[in-house]
Amino acid sequence: MSEPRFTNQLIKEKSPYLLQHAHNPVDWYPWSEEAFSVAKKEDKPIFLSIGYSCCHWCHVMERESFEDQEVASLLNEDFIAIKVDREERPDIDNIYMEVCQGLTGHGGWPLTIIMTWDKKPFFAATYIPKEGRSGLAGLMELLPEVANIWKTRRSAVLESSNKISQWLSKAKPNISRQGVKTETFDLAFENYSQVFDEVYGGFGQAPKFPSPHNLYFLLRYYFFTGEEQALKMVEKTLISMYRGGMYDHIGFGFARYATDSRWLVPHFEKMLYDNALLAIAYLETYQITGKAIYARIADEIFTYVLRDMTSPRGAFYSAEDADSEGEEGRFYVWSVDEITSLLGAEKGQYFCDLYGIEKGGNFEGKSIPNLLKRLITEEERNHIEKLRQELFNYREKRVHPHKDDKILTSWNGLMIAALAYSSRVLGKPEYLNAAGRAADFLLAELRREDGRLLARYREGEALYPAYAADYAYLIWGLIELYQAGFNPLYLKAALELNADLVKYFWDQEEGGFFFYGEDAEQLLARPKEAYDGALPADNSAATLNLLRLARITGNVELENRAVECLHCFGSQINATPRAYAFFLVAALYYSNPGREIVLSGDIDSADSQAMFQEINKLFLPDTVLVFKQTDNEEITDLVPFADSMDMINGQTAAYLCSNFTCQQPTTSPEQLVNYLVDKV
Repeated sequence: MSEPRFTNQLIKEKSPYLLQHAHNPVDWYPWSEEAFSVAKKEDKPIFLSIGYSCCHWCHVMERESFEDQEVASLLNEDFIAIKVDREERPDIDNIYMEVCQGLTGHGGWPLTIIMTWDKKPFFAATYIPKEGRSGLAGLMELLPEVANIWKTRRSAVLESSNKISQWLSKAKPNISRQGVKTETFDLAFENYSQVFDEVYGGFGQAPKFPSPHNLYFLLRYYFFTGEEQALKMVEKTLISMYRGGMYDHIGFGFARYATDSRWLVPHFEKMLYDNALLAIAYLETYQITGKAIYARIADEIFTYVLRDMTSPRGAFYSAEDADSEGEEGRFYVWSVDEITSLLGAEKGQYFCDLYGIEKGGNFEGKSIPNLLKRLITEEERNHIEKLRQELFNYREKRVHPHKDDKILTSWNGLMIAALAYSSRVLGKPEYLNAAGRAADFLLAELRREDGRLLARYREGEALYPAYAADYAYLIWGLIELYQAGFNPLYLKAALELNADLVKYFWDQEEGGFFFYGEDAEQLLARPKEAYDGALPADNSAATLNLLRLARITGNVELENRAVECLHCFGSQINATPRAYAFFLVAALYYSNPGREIVLSGDIDSADSQAMFQEINKLFLPDTVLVFKQTDNEEITDLVPFADSMDMINGQTAAYLCSNFTCQQPTTSPEQLVNYLVDKV
């Protein structure tokens, strides 16, 4: 293999995205003080490019421009070029994406920013072609123009950058502190109903993102109000997403989003976080409806994750690319001839008919497997499993998409939560073991000696002080892990991390959690996120964690801080509730009395297992679960109110409490279920 012609400073990095650009002719720097010092010394503006390794349009821009020596010569002559992996440095991405959206009205990746050496931006865009087209200026025109303005009209550039920076860092408008109003839940439901796609499910027009937190809210709205339409919207959306090509019917797992309203054509990259959050949505809907299809889909998601996205030590990789062999979706599409030659004419045509694989195809001449013509029954699905496995085995021989194998604390936290929850719902201890392995890895390898959480691990290197989302999502995972296996160490770790979240991120003046910690690199602004994007906002996840931990431990101070969060963002939530779905989940949890179940007994006994089995059948979004092991009092240090709750006549006893009142303890699983179903 020949030596690459070019090598830049990115070769020293661990990020797969940065390493993808390490042999560009562009003299890239990583985000570093060195880069800014060189820019100042050489009196050049910064060309900042932000993306991630599985981003299709990032690949396009690299092939068109960053591998092109004409573009590289312009960048190297007049700019200092910096590359940032948005998944490693979401703080940088968050700030400059806000600039892009403010200046252009839209955002996305690759994100292109031109700024001064003191990090003040004066130009923002997303993908830029090499040559101008369709009214869009290309880099070959843009870069010389910016370089000329920098040299000849510097004062105008600096004035613009100062104004943008002031806008970015200015205090948010004073918003009256208020709680989330009861009518806000109804308004949110009405908003979802208005934009719901009755034909294909989902909300709004194409492109369609899964946004599982929308479904979480609707499931809880159904639970607390009995509104059937809320459940219908969830079911329609979950089934429609599964039927489309956004779901990988051959190898399982969901792609990031669909480019069309039918969910047929995906943006083929697969993200760990989408699959974690979607698995939870399918599991919750299975608990409510009892329909086997939802359990199967969740099971298949975990089959994919444990097979393809799990490191040897049990932590989870980040993503798989949309592209392979330079083409988007090539790994995933099929022709009729290919399938009939593999399965035989009769079986092959049968499979093609089921999965919409046709002559001429539905995507660039080939077909994305889908069930849009009709949803097959579970019996049919079982019948074709051997055929699917044959196609999967064949597909495995294709050139695979690139896998981003860095381990992110935040996304791992979400998958830990999903696996732990699934172990309860599906009764699969192997999922609990997988969640535990991942949690143990994070707690061992992504915490400094002082306990400070770190954000990213790859090839033995843990780096970057963790962000609020890392803490919030991992705490979520640890809470689920405790409630699935009742190891007090996970509850203790959740409480410790929660204390650090407050220590490093809490806004002492206004309340709420900042995006990055007080001990991290201080950027142009220090934002606080409440609005849901592809993932739940860190503040909303942290608020729900606080409420759950308060009810598990009986610590009122935790609940008080959660209330501060709700009041901090309450006016925003009340004004546009559909933008804050996960905050609505937290607010619903807070506004209802909630229930605590304490089981006291031997965890391995038949009567304890019978209790677990009955509890885990039910969708109980208002309930926390604690187990007091008879020969281990460790849990009472964390949950003092459980101290006096003991077994009854040698049998496992269930204590159900709500609104500061406890029912008579019972040793009968059936009696406990009656309590729970009646919502006493």
